[in-house]
Amino acid sequence: MNNKELILIIDFYGQYNQLIARRVRECNVYSEIVPFSTSIEKIKEKNPKGIIFTGGPASVYADNSPKCSEEIFNLGVPVLGICYGMQLMTHMLGGKVQKADKREYGVTNVKINNTSKLFNGFDNNNDCLMSHTDFVEALPEGFENIGSTSHCPNAAMQNTKKNFYGIQFHPEVNHTNKGTEIIKNFIYNICGCSGTWKMSSFAEETVKAIKEKIGNKKALCALSGGVDSSVAAALINKAIGKNLTCIFVDHGLLRKNEAEEVEEVFTKNFDVNFVRVDAKDRFLGKLAGVSDPEQKRKIIGEEFIRVFEEEAKKIGTVDYLVQGTIYPDVIESGVGAGAKIKSHHNVGGLPDYVDFKEIIEPLRDLFKDEVRKVGLELGLPEFLVYRQPFPGPGLAIRVIGDITENKLNILKNADYIFREEIANAKLDRAINQYFAVLTNIKSVGVMGDERTYDYTIALRAVTTSDFMTAEWTKIPYEILEKVSSRIVNEVKHVNRVVYDITGKPPATIEWE
Repeated sequence: MNNKELILIIDFYGQYNQLIARRVRECNVYSEIVPFSTSIEKIKEKNPKGIIFTGGPASVYADNSPKCSEEIFNLGVPVLGICYGMQLMTHMLGGKVQKADKREYGVTNVKINNTSKLFNGFDNNNDCLMSHTDFVEALPEGFENIGSTSHCPNAAMQNTKKNFYGIQFHPEVNHTNKGTEIIKNFIYNICGCSGTWKMSSFAEETVKAIKEKIGNKKALCALSGGVDSSVAAALINKAIGKNLTCIFVDHGLLRKNEAEEVEEVFTKNFDVNFVRVDAKDRFLGKLAGVSDPEQKRKIIGEEFIRVFEEEAKKIGTVDYLVQGTIYPDVIESGVGAGAKIKSHHNVGGLPDYVDFKEIIEPLRDLFKDEVRKVGLELGLPEFLVYRQPFPGPGLAIRVIGDITENKLNILKNADYIFREEIANAKLDRAINQYFAVLTNIKSVGVMGDERTYDYTIALRAVTTSDFMTAEWTKIPYEILEKVSSRIVNEVKHVNRVVYDITGKPPATIEWE
């Protein structure tokens, strides 16, 4: 993406790297995450207005610790080091980092020098999230202390001559008071950004770029009916009109009644060529006996592409395949930056050979909430834009273990009841994601004075602003009780319902 202003985030396997990127974008400045191994030549090409070093789990003095090019400090570009990033800056510029006698973890009061540009508008004390076992013992030459805690004498530092700043705490997380203000101060007061990046300009620029790229050629959109692929379809449709064909693959892994709903929405609300492919038997045949979630993703990803290839041949010459890949998919799949968490069917699941000229992913640089904003900018209806998130592999990764049609039907019915009761309680917009999981656990139960040995359904509901971190939702007990009662009474082969009360991290939102 061509942006005049870019804050480049260099990732050292930081737990919150994506949150840093989100906070920068909330300040209307575009951000991009790159791995620490990125060459200085590529960094120069990107021409960033500022650079942020993320945190990370390593110790800077260890032999195998991740390090970036020392040339970064000679670019004349402001640098902000966060946690490990501050320690790395210290280590590389001649200061001293050592193991702390006492680890600091949790919200800690930091005494700060509010005359620093980084802390403009702050009081002398601020509650911040600390998470470190090492600390900066001696500052590099040219730096001064601008923050401390009772256990960490150098909690923040600055070199105003070179515009280098370091903070031992994490401003990107909600636990740090006014954390986004710290990032904003760095972006505006130190990097001199003007903040011109917004969703409307993204949509306009993307549509223009797609027009220039595709021209009068034809494209296929991998349409699942979810938010991401729907917005991708709208962007491409705005650029090339009827030269876009949306292929909706009904793989049998969608939620109850969803295939019919998807077809109705897109045939009535989009001026595109819409093709529905019934491939349920094909997908279930390929997935038979497969329990490993990564293998499921690979199989589904490859079958998606094969279906599109076949449909493309029926349509005629098609040069481009459009997918709704978004930034978290890319990062979590370990492509470009960060450690691999899990593969996504539209990132890590693609086969080596694809019978298209090129794959276009117009949303590849956006987070989920940004995708929704683009959807509204494009005039998509709210009910579609705010539809419940659904993974590309569908219910295949919400059925733990091997997949059968019977298991899918159990899950579809249980999930439908859960979503219906959440909507009845008017919590459907308050909870960011909620769904049922068919566990691979059977347990003993009693129904009608008879012993049963049936499946356990797990319910999952989370509250999140960015889907990078999430808290489990405190759904009122009476609603959970009603959902549980309905599921065990209305869905055959289920005799137990449990509720997942784990946040992200340590868990992911999906179970697989």
